[in-house]
Amino acid sequence: MHRLENKVALVTGAAKGIGRAVAELFAQEGATVILSDIDDTQGQVVCSEIGGAAHYMHLDVAEESQWDSISSSIEQQFGRLDILVNNAGITGFMETEGPFDPENFNLPSWQKIHQVNVEGVAMGCRAAIKLMQQAAHGSIVNLSSRSGNVGIPGAAAYASSKAAIRNHTKSVALYCAQQGYRIRCNSIHPGAILTPLWDSILGQGAEREEAIEKIAADIPLRTMGEPMDVAYAALYLASDESKYVTGTELMVDGGILAGSTASPKKK
Repeated sequence: MHRLENKVALVTGAAKGIGRAVAELFAQEGATVILSDIDDTQGQVVCSEIGGAAHYMHLDVAEESQWDSISSSIEQQFGRLDILVNNAGITGFMETEGPFDPENFNLPSWQKIHQVNVEGVAMGCRAAIKLMQQAAHGSIVNLSSRSGNVGIPGAAAYASSKAAIRNHTKSVALYCAQQGYRIRCNSIHPGAILTPLWDSILGQGAEREEAIEKIAADIPLRTMGEPMDVAYAALYLASDESKYVTGTELMVDGGILAGSTASPKKK
């Protein structure tokens, strides 16, 4: 316990899913956690449930002016930032009209996905670098995806955006090291994690259960992951335990990228 004691952490997209799990775990580990989201109602509910160590601030990661505003608020209230988890992101399936394949993709949909996923992360990193220069050890954790490592024909924009996050993470890590900043930057690549992002794909009722079973059958560990599986990975990268780790990518995918058709045989 208290692996993040006396640290100030900002988690974007913290109202649900992985972001919520990260915020809850970080608070349990002693951090002062700033939750941000565009869903203020749900974000404030989660903040209230976490309790005194949590604070809520509105943030649309795609808007530069809102990054400027939240950065000023953090500096005024807390004096510094120790940890940023760039978690907020969209698949585009629920937020834009599509289609999403390479031949027929809708340009406004492509642009929206990249605006949130790529520009949002880039602006977050920029803001964190400025805020973390007063921290003893700063850590930026960017949420990419297994989709950032492989092609996804039916979600080309999402895959492209997550690949960009993967690469930008390394640029940020090397830049901070080059400048002599005590700031590390790493990416996490979740695979099939059961979060609300999957709702549009999985359906409801029996159809949902059947879809989950089908997905799990292609995962070596034979199950979809949970948000807390990713939160614990973020905890390691955010803590001083990983003080010699920067520019790396951590797969949390049940073994999917270990090899093609790598599922173990049934006994």
